[in-house]
Amino acid sequence: MKKWYEELFIDYAKTYDRETFTKGTLQEVGFIEKEIRKNKRIRILDVGCGTGRHSIELARRGYAVTGLDLSLSQLKRAREKARAAGVKVEFLRKDARRFDFRGRFGLVIMLCEGGFPLMETDEMNFRILENCAKSLRKGGKFIFSTLNALYPLVTSLKEILNEGAVGTKTSKISFDIATLREDSVLEAVDDNGKKKTLCCNERFYMPSELAWMLKTLGFRKVEIFGGTIGEFNRKVKPSPKEFELLVVAEK
Repeated sequence: MKKWYEELFIDYAKTYDRETFTKGTLQEVGFIEKEIRKNKRIRILDVGCGTGRHSIELARRGYAVTGLDLSLSQLKRAREKARAAGVKVEFLRKDARRFDFRGRFGLVIMLCEGGFPLMETDEMNFRILENCAKSLRKGGKFIFSTLNALYPLVTSLKEILNEGAVGTKTSKISFDIATLREDSVLEAVDDNGKKKTLCCNERFYMPSELAWMLKTLGFRKVEIFGGTIGEFNRKVKPSPKEFELLVVAEK
């Protein structure tokens, strides 16, 4: 039986590309470029690449990029978009819990909940971070965004979950302050007009948790910021105002 995050992305690629959160790609890639000082020799791994929006834009700017995703339909769309853009990206179907490129990359990115923190156990989520760490060379950077546990402790999730939604609507939300997990019912309409009702469970993370896990995995420097979509920068501190966190770690 497929997990909710597998079922959601079946025949959902075109709808995904219309979601409002995908509109920040250019600014986010600009931030990534600054972080690696526009060094075109750096090889980039995009974990949970989806339809390839970050991978393709980075390739358009001259970087060698490999994108990983679990969804065949998302990857099909990514390859179509790359061909249309006239760029070459290596797109591979892999489970984020099961890969290891053994220091092949100078930068790993994992944006917009690209696998982490959608998994059903904390151990699975940790394994994704571990695989990203193993795939980085010494001195490499890991940039990712994730759900901010400070947010639901202060603000009702219902206030923003359906803002700007194109193909989804979220209801029946509950948040467990002991486990920092959110349960919700997601109603989605795929590219073919088919309706899906999915029971979702996602893990929100405290900045201190993320820092501890990454230090445990050998990262010597970990910086955590507020992660507003399309407004990535180093000026915004983590706070209950930010729905996501932006993490920049150096190995």
